[in-house]
Amino acid sequence: MLMPKKTKHRKSHKGRARFKRTATSGYDVSFGKYGLQSTQGKWVTSRQIEAARRAMTRYVQRGGKIWIRIFPHRPITTKGAEVPMGKGKGAVDHFVQEVKPGNMIFEIDGVDEATAREAMRRASHKLPVKTKFVTRFGE
Repeated sequence: MLMPKKTKHRKSHKGRARFKRTATSGYDVSFGKYGLQSTQGKWVTSRQIEAARRAMTRYVQRGGKIWIRIFPHRPITTKGAEVPMGKGKGAVDHFVQEVKPGNMIFEIDGVDEATAREAMRRASHKLPVKTKFVTRFGE
């Protein structure tokens, strides 16, 4: 699954929900011909990204090229079950990416539109955000 090789700080603050604002970058189809764009903001875990990627690659089999446009950088910590209050912050459990409305999540090229649309539909079922299928501008 996706996770950073090295981080400056092992744990991070939770922060505020800034993923409700629309994306200011990473919203165009840049690499492929078709893309899967989010229409709402949420945290997407590395497991969800991997499940969606597998669903897409299994459907297109050996055809096409797939780009993953998001990467889970943010560490999420959890404490064990039935652990008393206090005693510090829990250990890093998994990594997430804040996906904003408009962020491009996946891109695909080398397949026809019907195949790309179905592959993206299967991938979108694995993600916690609502998505839409988009094509490269001018095509």
